[in-house]
This record gives sequence, C-alpha cells and structure tokens, in this order.
Amino acid sequence: MLIDANRSVLLVIDLQVKLVPALSVPDEVVAQVEWLVQVAQKIGVPVAATEHHPRGLGSLVPQIRTLLPDDAVAAKENFSCVAAQCLPGLPGHDRAQIVISGAETHVCVLQTALDLIQDGREVFVVADAVGSRRAYDRDMALLRMREEGVRIITREMAAFEWLAQADATLFREVNRQFLR
Repeated sequence: MLIDANRSVLLVIDLQVKLVPALSVPDEVVAQVEWLVQVAQKIGVPVAATEHHPRGLGSLVPQIRTLLPDDAVAAKENFSCVAAQCLPGLPGHDRAQIVISGAETHVCVLQTALDLIQDGREVFVVADAVGSRRAYDRDMALLRMREEGVRIITREMAAFEWLAQADATLFREVNRQFLR
C-alpha cells in the first residue's frame, strides 16, 4: 500500500523544547521532521502537531512551531493522541492515512500509532523522523509497531509516494528544493 497525498496527513508528535534535548539524536530528529513538514506543505499534505503536557515540556521546538499555524497544534495530557481526543479539529484529522513523526517513539508515537491501527487507520511511522531518549527504546518500538501492522518508512519514501510521479512540475520543484 502506497501513501496517497490526497488521503494522508503528517502528524508531528511532541517535539518540544524540554524533551528534544534528551533524545539520543536530537538535532537529527528535528532536522528530519523539519524537512518532512516542508515537503508535505509543498506537496499540499496537511500537517498537524501535538504538544504533550506543554506546561511541563514547553512548546514545539521553534524549527517546527514556526512552520505551523496555531490551529494545527493541539495540547494533550494522554500519551496517545487518540486517547487524548486531540486529533479532531486538527488539519487532516479525517484522512485515512496518518504519517507519524516525533517523540518519544516508544511512548507517544507508539501508543498513538497502535490506537490509530485499532481505529482502522492506515499508519506509517517515519523511522528517520522519530526519536527516543535511548536508541534501544526507539528500535524496539519500531519493531513492535511493525508487528502490529504499522508500516515503517523513511522520509524519502513518504516524499516519493506523496509525489507519485516524476513527470510533473511539482516533482521537479520538490526534487530541486529537497531531494538533491
């Protein structure tokens, strides 16, 4: 099953100022998510984001927050975005395919992905755009999600599937701006 730009949304989970520095590879995760958000926006895929317990963990990191309008960000207290019921009202919340990035892979990303699978959604987790404090937790979460039916992808897989074809003007623009 391929990701369809007209049926998917990019969900950025909890890349917050007090959490990101604790990730095993913080700069890499933020850079990958920033790239993914910009590509999604260029292609026309809706982007939504969450902040877990923002009073304690702060807001999204500036690199991500500045790319999103206020109505694309929701606060939550539950680890799972589904359990928190914060997805309704966010851009693309009604789309069948959810492409997930963010932190922490073994907590909020995993619980959200598994709840979305339970709800009948097609879930794709971008392996190079998720992070945890310990790399082992990230790796185990990716394995578990795969076993539960989540599709594990890379950022370029998402971009090329959203684009679908190389003979379009949009492909040439994305290729020039993001893929070279």
